[in-house]
Amino acid sequence: MEHDALDAGEARYELVISVDARGSGQYSDAEKPLMRQQIYEVLETAFAQAGVGRNAVHLEDRGDGVLISVPGRIAVARLLGLWMTELHEKLRLDNRRERRPLGLRVAMHVGPVRHDREGICGDAVNLACGLADSSVARHLLEREQADLVLAVSESLYREVVAPGGKFIDPDRFAPARITLKGGEVTAWFQLPGRPAPALGQPTAPSSSTTAASGSPAAAEEEDGYEDGERDGYEDGATAYRAGRDMNVFRDTTFERSVHIGHNIGTDRRKD
Repeated sequence: MEHDALDAGEARYELVISVDARGSGQYSDAEKPLMRQQIYEVLETAFAQAGVGRNAVHLEDRGDGVLISVPGRIAVARLLGLWMTELHEKLRLDNRRERRPLGLRVAMHVGPVRHDREGICGDAVNLACGLADSSVARHLLEREQADLVLAVSESLYREVVAPGGKFIDPDRFAPARITLKGGEVTAWFQLPGRPAPALGQPTAPSSSTTAASGSPAAAEEEDGYEDGERDGYEDGATAYRAGRDMNVFRDTTFERSVHIGHNIGTDRRKD
């Protein structure tokens, strides 16, 4: 899709889609081209099945993912509904024969987007990318061993998902409060083809941590979180944090002693 450079300063309201591959750093140099090939194959197949021409959308390569913007003349509901359904189905079928199944984190938001000769930019782009890269999206994909997780912004959920529609079921989404570089936001998450994921009730994360060396915020960065990113949940009257290395148990009785935490310097074996 061509955009005149003279329009670079003019914002256009478009659907932004961020697509990231799970565990891209675990692929060898020889495996990465095959991973990238599969990403493009599932995306293009889904576009074709949804009746969206490949040349009708703007697409940027991101190495281990793709950034897409869709013009307003194409209904957002078609991408949220039919396109996501076809994307999940194609990915699910392909993964049956893959030695390393491909997992995708997909995020969507509608907002003002600016185009230039190099690509797209704007807060809408930043938000979509942040949602796809959030710890909630990462955790869901790993915890559920899913092929695909979808995250949508609060405004997109309210305006397009909540009313429902063909292939769009709002009851299959669950909210979470997350902290991105631009601040705290509420996002809605779905595992296509499954019931709404269990995320707990969102609550505002604490701002008491600092980035000093040895502080909790510094430890978060070492643990793979950026800028003190954590996701808050509330259980009764007690608020607490759950990160990538913590599971939340509610109304659970353990029949034997358990260890919760890191095993350091031990040989992990399955019984």
